[in-house]
Amino acid sequence: MEYQDLNDYELINYISENIEEANDIIMKKYYPLVTSLSNKMYTYVSNCGVDKGDLIQEGMLGLTNAINNFKDKKDTSFYTYAKTCIERNLISFVISSNRKKHQILNESLSYDNPDLIMDKILKDDNDPLDIMINKNEVEIIEEKIKSKLTSLESQVFELMLSGFKYKEIADILDKDIKSIDNAIQRIRMKSKAVLKNN
Repeated sequence: MEYQDLNDYELINYISENIEEANDIIMKKYYPLVTSLSNKMYTYVSNCGVDKGDLIQEGMLGLTNAINNFKDKKDTSFYTYAKTCIERNLISFVISSNRKKHQILNESLSYDNPDLIMDKILKDDNDPLDIMINKNEVEIIEEKIKSKLTSLESQVFELMLSGFKYKEIADILDKDIKSIDNAIQRIRMKSKAVLKNN
């Protein structure tokens, strides 16, 4: 059979039947998308000791997740689903890499004023030395806040906590700066509500 002549849906069906050649074809087909998205993200992690190969590997893991979890999603092409899975994997990797860069500073900070915590965390000129927070308390508060956020708000929140600026977040998420600003305003309102209840 000529698997290279099949469309994505047919290839996915053959992959579910453990046909290795179908898997190889779809991985090669989407490799340029993975490298393109990885190159875009590299700008934001090049100073964290991460190389392009690490990003490509993470992107390929996202593609593998897409292949394994795509089940003829109605109104969604495999391309759209795969792109979303790859981007999410890369964004998670970028956030993780950037947080590790500041880990020593973040672990040595102490908590001083609960009313100002989110203003400090979400300040546009975020500097880890200015954030006075106990690591355990931050993790608990972060989880409570995340539970109140939409998918976009959650990504913006994670990127802000990792030290990214508005423009960088807009570039990473392919959104305009106004959308990011609106998301941050909603995050601040929801954060204040969570902090008042603590």
